[in-house]
Amino acid sequence: MPTKVKAKAAVKTVKKEVKKPVKAVVKVAPKKAAVKASAKELPKETTLKQSVYDTKGLSADTITLPKEIFDAKVNNPLMAQAVRVYLANQRRGTVKTKSRGEVKISTRKIYRQKGTGRARHGAASAPIFVGGGVAFGPRQRDYSLSLNQKMKKAALFSALTTKLNSGEIKIVKGFEKLEPKTKLMAGAFNSLALGEKKMKVLFVTPKPTKDFEGVVKSARNIKGVSILAANLLNTYEVLKSKNIVLMKESVDSLVETFLKKD
Repeated sequence: MPTKVKAKAAVKTVKKEVKKPVKAVVKVAPKKAAVKASAKELPKETTLKQSVYDTKGLSADTITLPKEIFDAKVNNPLMAQAVRVYLANQRRGTVKTKSRGEVKISTRKIYRQKGTGRARHGAASAPIFVGGGVAFGPRQRDYSLSLNQKMKKAALFSALTTKLNSGEIKIVKGFEKLEPKTKLMAGAFNSLALGEKKMKVLFVTPKPTKDFEGVVKSARNIKGVSILAANLLNTYEVLKSKNIVLMKESVDSLVETFLKKD
């Protein structure tokens, strides 16, 4: 009898468990703050339509920048490689010291072999003597590295795209009409909100011509401003500078130099 009662009780418990409704899984929508935070993490799209400022810092025109140069795919490892190659190629590698076989000094035995209590020496050209050679000194060597043209362009375009995304590129016009005086050029930079004490500005001019000689002469004396022609622009100079000021004509020079078809 007790075994039958236990069996009936077990059946009842099983039926109760079967009758229990299954809870549905409801997906909770993310909060608005979380959606906004995720939206901020997305990269901003590059605005290729930029304002062109005059010497007074006012927006005087607009320009559409070339997509191939200012909206390229950003490749950080390639930019790092381009900077490393550029800096390596600045090393001259011409430092050299003379070894004991190259110094011009007497080859006589510097003192007698025995009886002095000192080590044996055959000549005064040994590294321990004044006027002797240098042991394991630097020798002439070539530090240069190479990067093909396609990689150089891709690294430069990545750097310019990064600067444009950060809002660190300004397009200007009318600077060639200024009187070639440093004071006037410095005032023009101040009007662009670039007159900081520790500023690092790269001023990009078109290819060297007589029309822009005055711009170069008046800007080269301003502290913190470096000048470079558009056809000589490189990744290192772009990344080293905090702000880049492009003359409107420099954009055409960039297209002509880096996008011309062979």
